[in-house]
Amino acid sequence: MNQWGAKNIDVITLFVEDLPEAKSFYERVFGLSSVYEDDNSAVYNFGNMSVNLLKITEADELTHPAPVADRGVGARFVFTIRVDDVDALCTELNSAGVALLNGPMDRPWGIRTASFQDPGGHIWEIAQELR
Repeated sequence: MNQWGAKNIDVITLFVEDLPEAKSFYERVFGLSSVYEDDNSAVYNFGNMSVNLLKITEADELTHPAPVADRGVGARFVFTIRVDDVDALCTELNSAGVALLNGPMDRPWGIRTASFQDPGGHIWEIAQELR
């Protein structure tokens, strides 16, 4: 345990320009239902972590005085989900109308990956351990 007593990352808040579009994407692509939503946000559980989709117009309240970046600025992080079969999931993503940014490809550090982007511009990677 660290000096703060933190046990794990519980919630990540992602800023989105179009909340209905983002909700539709998360429900269609990840097969999730929101566990909470209001006019400005929707929360989805990913195992032991939750993703809160928040309208970008409401983000300043959380970040002020730090500025909120526009999605056009570029990627600054990647979320990685471990899966059993990257290729099979890429076929499912393609069927759901999700365009891959890259992959599937074998990485030199022993995993096979592919990446895609959600409507808010956040990058998601699926990764499978190579045997």
